[in-house]
Amino acid sequence: MAHNINYNEQTEKYSFFSTKEKAWHNLGQIISDYPTSAEAITHAGLDYEVEKRKIFTPSSAEIISGNEIIHDKIEVPNYYSTVRTDNDAVLGVVGKDYQIVQNRNAFSFFDSIVGGDGILYETAGALGKGERIFITAKLPDYIRVGKDDLIEKYLFLTTSHDGSGSITAAFTPIRIVCNNTLNAAMNSKTNTVRIRHTSNAKQRLEQAHKVMGISDMLSAQMESIFNHWTKIQISDKEVKRLIQSALVPNKEVLKTIQDGREDELSSCFTNMVDSAFEYAMSDATQLMQTTQGTVFGAYNAVTGYFQNKRNYKDNEAKLTSLLMGGTGQIRTQSAFNLCLDFANKGSDALILN
Repeated sequence: MAHNINYNEQTEKYSFFSTKEKAWHNLGQIISDYPTSAEAITHAGLDYEVEKRKIFTPSSAEIISGNEIIHDKIEVPNYYSTVRTDNDAVLGVVGKDYQIVQNRNAFSFFDSIVGGDGILYETAGALGKGERIFITAKLPDYIRVGKDDLIEKYLFLTTSHDGSGSITAAFTPIRIVCNNTLNAAMNSKTNTVRIRHTSNAKQRLEQAHKVMGISDMLSAQMESIFNHWTKIQISDKEVKRLIQSALVPNKEVLKTIQDGREDELSSCFTNMVDSAFEYAMSDATQLMQTTQGTVFGAYNAVTGYFQNKRNYKDNEAKLTSLLMGGTGQIRTQSAFNLCLDFANKGSDALILN
């Protein structure tokens, strides 16, 4: 299944819920009202526990019992399997220092940020056998850009039970008008907190809401920056250059462009640039008063391309690209940095002069 959403054979439900909006791949539960964290866990099918269990391997020593040859078992030292206790599904293999963060603790992280009051759970679910879970929640208030553009503030969290990655929590603003994931980081700061599954993972998770105070800092700074960008005009030619600059995948392609050998560029790169530029010039959401012909509009052209126009293998690939350090997140960060430079330097900030 391309969607990879966990199917619980005991409940005969997919482990995913969405509030008000259409559910992922038409699977899972659509909830009419925003749930509490306890309700969200149930709706998403995340009300299971995970535990570490010892791992054994057959011994070469043989014991003859009647007509059977039985191999003794040897315990594998320092390694454990992670197992769902509700159905005994093996989720992964981890080391002795790995500490499980139960699904309910992941939700308590969100509750702790705003004291459980004001957080709005929008989606949550489990992938595979339940080895990876994800949650998105909307924070109170908006980032306001110009007269017409409102940007909602979201927190996104994903964690795994198979030892494959850290607990990751990210601040991600979403434009209401076109559902663009902006994912802007500021200078050397980051919008993401990563917490390893070590012996103090739970304690660090409980304290992470202090670090996630960056969401408030980022909100204020981005509101100021984005409103400034709406006042800076940019020509169509410069928009094309900015998109091309943001989407450059490596130094070789950059040098090809700088040398004026654009006819040597791959059709894949050229088509991607053209598609993002078309989005900038013709998509209805780009023709708003606060975005058309401005640096803010140019930035939204890149974020909108990756969110709304680019084709992905499946929604999991899209999630990785936009929120988990994938191509979409990297390229939109590049666009953000270019727009900052353009606001200060004009066309000199672009790779073509």
